[in-house]
Amino acid sequence: MSKSMSDQLNPQQKEAVTHHGGPMLILAGAGSGKTRVITHRFAYLAKKSSPSKILAVTFTNKAASEMKERIATLTKKDLKNSWVGTFHSQCNRILRKEIPALGYESNFTIFDMDDQASLIRHILKEFKLYEALYKGIISRISSLKADFISPDEFLSNGEGYGFDEKLARVYVRYQDELKRCNALDYDDLIMLTVKLFEEHPKVLKKYQSQFSHVLVDEFQDTNKAQYSLLKLICKEHTNICVVGDDDQSIYGFRGANVENILSFEKDYPKAKVVKLEQNYRSTRNILDVSDSLIKGNSRRRAKKLWSEREVGEKICHCWFATEREEAKYISKQVREFYLKGLYSFSDFAVLYRINIQGKAIEDSLRHENIPYRIIGGMSFYHRREIKDMTAYLRLAVNRNDNVSLRRIINVPARGVGASTLGKIEQQAKKNGESLYNSIQDIIKNSSVTPSAKEKLQGFVRIIEDIASTKNDDAAEMLRTMYTITGYSENLEEQRAENVLEFIKGAEGRPVAEFMDSLSLVQSTDNTDDDENVVTLLTLHSAKGLEFPVVFISGMEEGVLPYFKAKTPHEVDEERRLLYVGMTRAKDYLWLTGANKRRMYAKTQEQDPSRFLKAIPASCCKVLEVISKPTAMEAARESARRVKSMKTPIPYAIGTRVKHPKWGVGVVRDSDGQGDAQKITVNFPNIGVKRLSLKFANLEQI
Repeated sequence: MSKSMSDQLNPQQKEAVTHHGGPMLILAGAGSGKTRVITHRFAYLAKKSSPSKILAVTFTNKAASEMKERIATLTKKDLKNSWVGTFHSQCNRILRKEIPALGYESNFTIFDMDDQASLIRHILKEFKLYEALYKGIISRISSLKADFISPDEFLSNGEGYGFDEKLARVYVRYQDELKRCNALDYDDLIMLTVKLFEEHPKVLKKYQSQFSHVLVDEFQDTNKAQYSLLKLICKEHTNICVVGDDDQSIYGFRGANVENILSFEKDYPKAKVVKLEQNYRSTRNILDVSDSLIKGNSRRRAKKLWSEREVGEKICHCWFATEREEAKYISKQVREFYLKGLYSFSDFAVLYRINIQGKAIEDSLRHENIPYRIIGGMSFYHRREIKDMTAYLRLAVNRNDNVSLRRIINVPARGVGASTLGKIEQQAKKNGESLYNSIQDIIKNSSVTPSAKEKLQGFVRIIEDIASTKNDDAAEMLRTMYTITGYSENLEEQRAENVLEFIKGAEGRPVAEFMDSLSLVQSTDNTDDDENVVTLLTLHSAKGLEFPVVFISGMEEGVLPYFKAKTPHEVDEERRLLYVGMTRAKDYLWLTGANKRRMYAKTQEQDPSRFLKAIPASCCKVLEVISKPTAMEAARESARRVKSMKTPIPYAIGTRVKHPKWGVGVVRDSDGQGDAQKITVNFPNIGVKRLSLKFANLEQI
């Protein structure tokens, strides 16, 4: 290792980087420089062999991009053909070459969450099951795949996995439909790569020979299927280096298994263990508070973070009368720090357990004219117009993609109604073929009206014209689609600008590469780190980030820990989640809570979180800032209550109503009075809609 490279590392980091070979577990505490270690480890190994012989995997595109940039700077080598990326992108790369061995075509489509939801809802409708179940079913299927449980295994040994007959039927049909569409979901990318390696030893041997070393970032977030994949690749040489922190394992709901990191030494008895405990991020007070909290988890690898930084400011714990008071205080603290010139807006983050907590904070920041952004909101690539464009592109490349076809067969409107689509569905089901092939059969056999036939012929011509465009330029295919479909004619200005921006981003990119990048995009990929705004995000989204000033809102029982956390294991994960939030802070940390909070359409009394008991008094200052309402506020509240008593709510929560277009739904929430009253209604076939009562034309049933 060069002198300059060595100077950047502390003794423990250097020990990990220069490990000669064999299995190694690097326990990297929060802010201990794990990215520095894994990139230097790659650079160290790349001096002895080609970068293409090293497989390096992480979990987010952002982390993979940062890793690749750092490695390129360290090695001064071309990383064009290197294997540095996310688990999903690496498996996608393998499957694009090898998946025909499993009976798929190599031009398979990758379904994101929206596509999954569309397909699951279609199946539920066909089975005459309640469509609102789709989110829970998607989550359960994902968990089964994370544990490497196929539909056949679930059917044969379902009792061990919480067997449910309806779920089993949907899972089997869902997987069959994916195969028929020549499509994979995110979990399939991992699951099918493992299946490929297990069923085709020659293919496995090829990739075992390809990779002489494997580096794994954020190992605590791996699930059973991902760890199985790693063990297969490393079975011969065992040159596997995993970096992670069991105290930051917070994705159990996605199938992540903290046992993978806790039992690594059982799987690899000769593994070298290196602990990185020097923290380069936080003050000592923040570290002491975080350490006191996480010690409440009994099943963990002991480590004690330390820092050469100053003791720093004490952690502030503030308790308020209401969530609005809490939000108001946070906003005023941000403005006060900013006006003093101590920090920019981008130095502040407000973290919360669930998204609905963010509304009060948003309202308060807007009132103070403080700019902000929300991480984890709708991605640019999930906007309706972008999803429509993508669906056309996907169908032109893969005619078996039924989900994309259903999305755009009548977008823009071309008169292909539900009746015609129903006939296409029946034909496809009868012949066991794709919807696109069924359309062609229907056109040939004239089994629909002349008008419907003409419209279907027009749709087929559009898809074929897009497909015949210069196939090595995604932008050309998109421009062709945009022109010949008439999609732009009724598009509002902002949506049209989004489409043009989307096409611009496709310029000079091969179709296959561009489509893969779209399929594997993540909600944090299009955030602007240079924007001078306050960041609002959930604790789960905060992983890997850091801010000088952090507020953690909602330090209450039922919020943090969340009310669904019943078992000790689940409470431990909630404690780890708070630990992750605390260790994002560099200089200042606030923990706030409220006596009353509106949760799920009702205001409820809250008790302080049990986690607060772990905080040492010497590191914390408690601010009792419950404020009493002013005389004017009290008068307004009294008037509001009198008015609400005099004006009965016509549609109480739980009332069944009928909408002239969307059919029957159930009222979930109601607020406001008179002409300003709005209600939230769940329509089983449409979803949740928020309506102005004045214009909704609802009928109570």
